Amino acid sequence: MADTQLPPRIGIDRPGSFSRSVFHERHPVLIANLIADNTYPSHIRDRLEALLAETLEGTVPPEVPPGPNRPFWEAEIARCVGTPWNDLPFLWAESYFYRRILDAVDHFAPARVFYGADPFAPQKQAQLDGAELRTDLEAYAALTERDSTSQDRAERRQALLRAALWGNQADLGFRTTTAIAGQSDIVVDDSPAIWDLIDGPGSGPVIVVADNAGRELTADLALIDAILETAPVELHLKPHPYFVSDATGRDLLATLDALAADPNKPVQALAQRLRDAIRGDRLRLRAHGFYVLPTTYRHLPPDLAADFRAARLVILKGDLNYRRLVGDREWDAATPFGEVVDYFPGDVAALRTAKSDLAVGIDPVRLTELDNASPEWRVSGTHAMMQVLH
Repeated sequence: MADTQLPPRIGIDRPGSFSRSVFHERHPVLIANLIADNTYPSHIRDRLEALLAETLEGTVPPEVPPGPNRPFWEAEIARCVGTPWNDLPFLWAESYFYRRILDAVDHFAPARVFYGADPFAPQKQAQLDGAELRTDLEAYAALTERDSTSQDRAERRQALLRAALWGNQADLGFRTTTAIAGQSDIVVDDSPAIWDLIDGPGSGPVIVVADNAGRELTADLALIDAILETAPVELHLKPHPYFVSDATGRDLLATLDALAADPNKPVQALAQRLRDAIRGDRLRLRAHGFYVLPTTYRHLPPDLAADFRAARLVILKGDLNYRRLVGDREWDAATPFGEVVDYFPGDVAALRTAKSDLAVGIDPVRLTELDNASPEWRVSGTHAMMQVLH
């Protein structure tokens, strides 16, 4: 679909919209949590509070926050300087907001105490130490212990795929202001096509583009372990902290340490297999600056596009990757998924729990049923989708 045919971008200016609630309800809590969780001195606390006030009532200033991809941000800010935050596109405004947070906490300031420190580390660590993760790992151990027949293996793989899907509920940014009521429904389930592509011919890897650290990354690693039985895997992570719980290389290492220290022998074995796969280059790790920019997969850098084209399948995890895939625009949810993402350079699967207004590829009859029965289904985190373009 040509750019000229695309619907309008989602903004944050409409009263009552989900996107506006992110800035006016979620972000104040997020800033308060950052201040409470970290031992920041007064000048950093003041910067964070000033940033929040600016996003609610102010305009984009001309200063370019420090850090990587500076030429990109110079051009973007020059285009947006003086624009009220409420008039910015949702995806752009969110990404810029988190870039400004890193600036406020001296993340990119050499010789400062908090240089390189992840401001969201306390929240991430709390999830790694939490009872919910212990329950996840006990369930994983029980699942692997009964894997003795081909039917058991197929059921295990499907269970791991679903665990990775629902693991996206663990998004700490989403949980800032939202209580999740459970796992209600998989609205679109293209999982057979996912496994067909994973098990298909070719020497290319399966690329998994991670979303959140903690429980979601743990579930992703269990799924990756299963994929490695058939294909090599390339795991893509954020190069630095981004949205609250987005997974970085440090988060991966912390997760592997947590798995290795778990009392369940199957979980320890999982950690060892993954470490061996990394050492043997069967599981490759990559971080790319694209993943921390307010751009979509329609505008991929050439190197990443070439990687996606060569992969046997690209699995995009989570709501943010979904928004980037379909474009953060006001789509009719019944618009076919393949029609929206036909530009993608290779085979792609989106695994996502619905936590924003955006959705495509929903059967019109099913869409009517959902809208009537659960008007908040698009933003509640209780509905999910596994969608494939092949």
